[in-house]
Amino acid sequence: MGSGVWPVTDQAVDTDGARLSQDPAEDSGFLGRTRELKELRADIERAGLDTLSGRKAPRARVLLIAGRPGSGRTALAEELAAQVVDAYPDGVLRARLSEPDGTRVPVGRLARDLLTEMDRTAPPGADEDDLTEALRAALADRRVLLLLDAVADAEQVDALLPDTPDCLAVAVAEGPLTGIADVRPCTLGGLDTKSAVELLSRHTGSVRITVDPRAAEQLVELCQAQPAALTLAGGWLAARPQAAVADLAKHLHAEAEEGSALDRVFRLVHASLPGTAARMLRLLSLAPAGLVDPHTASALAGCSVSGARTTLDDFVALGLLRAADSPLPEYEVPGCLHARLARLARKHERPAELQLARARMLERTVRLLQSCRAVTETDSPQAREKLLATPRDLRFPHPRAAADWLRARRPALLAAARLAVADGELDTLARRLMSQLVRAMVAHFGTQAAAPDL
Repeated sequence: MGSGVWPVTDQAVDTDGARLSQDPAEDSGFLGRTRELKELRADIERAGLDTLSGRKAPRARVLLIAGRPGSGRTALAEELAAQVVDAYPDGVLRARLSEPDGTRVPVGRLARDLLTEMDRTAPPGADEDDLTEALRAALADRRVLLLLDAVADAEQVDALLPDTPDCLAVAVAEGPLTGIADVRPCTLGGLDTKSAVELLSRHTGSVRITVDPRAAEQLVELCQAQPAALTLAGGWLAARPQAAVADLAKHLHAEAEEGSALDRVFRLVHASLPGTAARMLRLLSLAPAGLVDPHTASALAGCSVSGARTTLDDFVALGLLRAADSPLPEYEVPGCLHARLARLARKHERPAELQLARARMLERTVRLLQSCRAVTETDSPQAREKLLATPRDLRFPHPRAAADWLRARRPALLAAARLAVADGELDTLARRLMSQLVRAMVAHFGTQAAAPDL
């Protein structure tokens, strides 16, 4: 790496400002969906079928928010959770039930992750039934709001549902959950025009909207008032201060009718990126669990860590990435864009190039894990010598920084291990990654604490 590289040692981990689930931000910046929120809150209070028949509800109520990716369904679920969380003093538990590529997450892994989030240790090697039973037992005396995002099927929700009416489950899915009793879906369309225009103005500033309100409304129509499409459109305009809203509307109107509104805006934004940035964006579809940090992007694209971080921040400004709620610089690939990025990667990159990018990413992960473990072994002269020989941008300043990094990156690291094992062509890298992950977690958290993950 050249000079100016943004090193791991500068990844200051400041957890003092971290926001707990029980303390939602006062100003979430959420727009619109007033009717939907009113209906969902009324549905919480609505008497269920068991109550109407004189029986006590045996399980948690399920609210379903249904909509296509990019419709703002997860944002609505988070806003609902923020509004009603005071009624659930034990906080919010979150789980994503599909991988970014749409693959169904096994129920056993979901139950184990939720138990970990509750600081409950699941026995290593426990099967799915044991894990879901342990989860229900842990929730039996709690008032928790369970937010289940990207639900793949009703069986997942049914297996995770607490056996107590004192909890609430908010499920986010593309369609109905056939098999879950007493669920009325809240199906999302586009935003109302006023909220959609306000979303645009947050990116462009109010002046360009005020001078041509008709063009703004036309752009909203071309985006079908979908939040993801509007966010990308706003990012495109924000990057071009001299462009009028009508200019973008003309560009989109001239686009072929193929695909959805989000497809058309995304194609325009991708085509407008410099070649190196567009390539990095496409390669982010390889990031485990859709979670990206500057090292991941640097390894995938073969660039410096500092350059990768600058580009990732640019992607956030364009609406192509979201900044993750993490004490470290970390980003999320929006679920509605993941499949589009993967298709573009297959179209523009040769299979060998994709395999090489994946290998670079896994090799970087292995080296970071080696450094993460080595910083705990400074009593050994050999370990100290090896640590000093490690490139500066791969070093941690002290064991606490390494442990904080390991804890924050845990979901991505475990996902990387699963992907490496599944990819038979990277068998040697997979074994090295698994070995270093086990050793790093044991070194920092101890064998007993690390065992459930490993």
